[in-house]
Amino acid sequence: MMDCEALMTLYGLKTCDTCRKAIKALPGVTFVDVRADGVPADVLARAHAHFGTKLVNTASTTWRGLSEAERARDPLALLAEHPALMKRPLIVADDGQMYLGWGKDVQAALVA
Repeated sequence: MMDCEALMTLYGLKTCDTCRKAIKALPGVTFVDVRADGVPADVLARAHAHFGTKLVNTASTTWRGLSEAERARDPLALLAEHPALMKRPLIVADDGQMYLGWGKDVQAALVA
């Protein structure tokens, strides 16, 4: 289990209920709104290398609105253009460890 006072950055949407739950459970987490501020390219590349296709939320309204040609594009380019396509939240601990989503596994790893 991580010390929940550890420095972490949570990438998500301020309107996302799941992100709000994670923020509430993680005191001191730094929140970055991906729609307003985006995700740094290096963080996005590391997350894609770590999580692969799981990083793209294919159940989202944004995904359903894309054409087949757009869906076939490079995932990193798609996420840079449509940050709301990213599965949320993406949590990056100060030690570089990354977590995706707010399932029981992530909660167990991060919440004391």
